[in-house]
Amino acid sequence: MPAITSHTTRIRVRYSETDAMGFLHHGNYPAYFEEARTDLFRVNGGDYRAMEERGLFFVVVSMNFRFRNPARYDDFLDVTAKIEKVSAAKLEHSYRVMRENTVIAEGSTVLALVDGQGVVQRITADLPGTATE
Repeated sequence: MPAITSHTTRIRVRYSETDAMGFLHHGNYPAYFEEARTDLFRVNGGDYRAMEERGLFFVVVSMNFRFRNPARYDDFLDVTAKIEKVSAAKLEHSYRVMRENTVIAEGSTVLALVDGQGVVQRITADLPGTATE
């Protein structure tokens, strides 16, 4: 497993991300999860651009989330991504979205490593940010 298994990213809710009721629209949570997950990958030495230049891609194969409390425009949210499991070809993450001491949402994703043709690939130690190092 990577050395750092959890990382928090601060995100400010933009007006364009809210719905007619003034709440953060549920469709934005996947992008928030991705931003936090990418930051976690980076702090472990990962580089998506270099990985993709090698012809390798992480694709989301499963995503779940549960809403606990609403968020609104201009709220600062702390999105924590945590690596739960690294297997031969998958990364499993959990997420928690907080506003101060209030849980806003929780979720999880499973990502698979594939090549440019969509064929599943093994996660190896030469892929920084993912494998046992």
